[in-house]
Amino acid sequence: MSTATDPTTTENWHPEDEAPNTIGGIFSAYVARLRGGDVGSLPAVLGLVVLFAVFSILRPDTFPTAYNIGNLLGQSAGIVVLAMGLIFVLLLGEIDLGAGFTGGVSAGAMGIVLSRHGWPVFPSIIVGLLVGAVIGLFIGVLVSRLGIPSFVVTLATFLGLQGVLLKQTGAGGTIPLQNDFIIKLNNGNVAVWLGWVLAVVIVVAYVVGTFLSMSRRRSAGLTAESTLQWALKAGTVTVVVLAVTFYLSRERGPHPALKSIKGLPISLLIMVGLLLILSFALARTTWGRHVYAVGGNAEAARRAGINVPMIKLSCFVVASVLAAVAGILLASRTNSVSPTTGGGTTLLYAVGAAVIGGTSLFGGKGRIIDALIGGIVVKVIDNGMGLLDQDQGTVWMVTGVVLLLAASVDAISRRRASSSGRV
Repeated sequence: MSTATDPTTTENWHPEDEAPNTIGGIFSAYVARLRGGDVGSLPAVLGLVVLFAVFSILRPDTFPTAYNIGNLLGQSAGIVVLAMGLIFVLLLGEIDLGAGFTGGVSAGAMGIVLSRHGWPVFPSIIVGLLVGAVIGLFIGVLVSRLGIPSFVVTLATFLGLQGVLLKQTGAGGTIPLQNDFIIKLNNGNVAVWLGWVLAVVIVVAYVVGTFLSMSRRRSAGLTAESTLQWALKAGTVTVVVLAVTFYLSRERGPHPALKSIKGLPISLLIMVGLLLILSFALARTTWGRHVYAVGGNAEAARRAGINVPMIKLSCFVVASVLAAVAGILLASRTNSVSPTTGGGTTLLYAVGAAVIGGTSLFGGKGRIIDALIGGIVVKVIDNGMGLLDQDQGTVWMVTGVVLLLAASVDAISRRRASSSGRV
């Protein structure tokens, strides 16, 4: 019997990998995975629920309002997208310390051609993305071809790009962004009807796509989730998407007579769009599988015929392009590019978001959704404690404790996974 149809002949097969078809079976299988060290994003999700509950109780008149939630999503956008890019690097067991200023320099390049030279908006955005790609190519070549540790290379780019950004803006200066399209990227909302159309499209695409994937795996004789598992996941996604759309489609402006604010934030749609595209790239393409293989064991991947240097190079390029997108969102939020765009705690928050969401610092483990969940956790702490009138020092200390707990969970889960033979 072939290994495709007989799981007992698969080297890394475990009994709990069988697809259960009852509620009790699903719960038991999930508990077994948790005990085996496969915790995924569960700690971050539970933490997010607790934080929402605590801040909603302490500040019921401000924190849970649609106006504040909309603002929170805008505040999170730059950090989340930057973290999405960092996940590609972290999956390899590498790091990019210069990602924040890569975003700042890319946004600065866009701002210069847009505001100072009068370029159209879309060519200006392309310039910013190309600058990010070139920076990623430079880092990737030094790391993958010359073998210089990514910590050293990206520390150098952190310092160098900080200087480039200062040259772009001038000492104490800024590059103003007065283009409506750019400003709306992280401050605007789509029409309510369009938000509902996009929500329905996302739900239908997810439900149909996952069903077809499940059917194809079964037809090929591969292990697939049960119909009940699929239905529960599809139902959960449907409820979450429609609930968020309903909540943010209501009038949330503090002074609606003067300015109406309703509809899904454009920044949320950008994050969700990147989540879907990047998740597909990692989970459904050969390139994505090679990224996980290199992160899990680079030597084994090389012996299997995978071009390890090219995979590393491509991941650094992808990370830097996403850093450029993050830089544009950060600049959109403040309507300008300044010497601090992408600096300060931006990178630390982005790395923290990825780790808090469930991405491993040791490589080989992580998903794009980790950045979304972790980034919202980081900003919920920042936003909620700000509403409680806590000073910035306290916010940083709390965020540091949360990050340390996430790293501890990662280390413990890997130890359990190793002892149970799942890695």
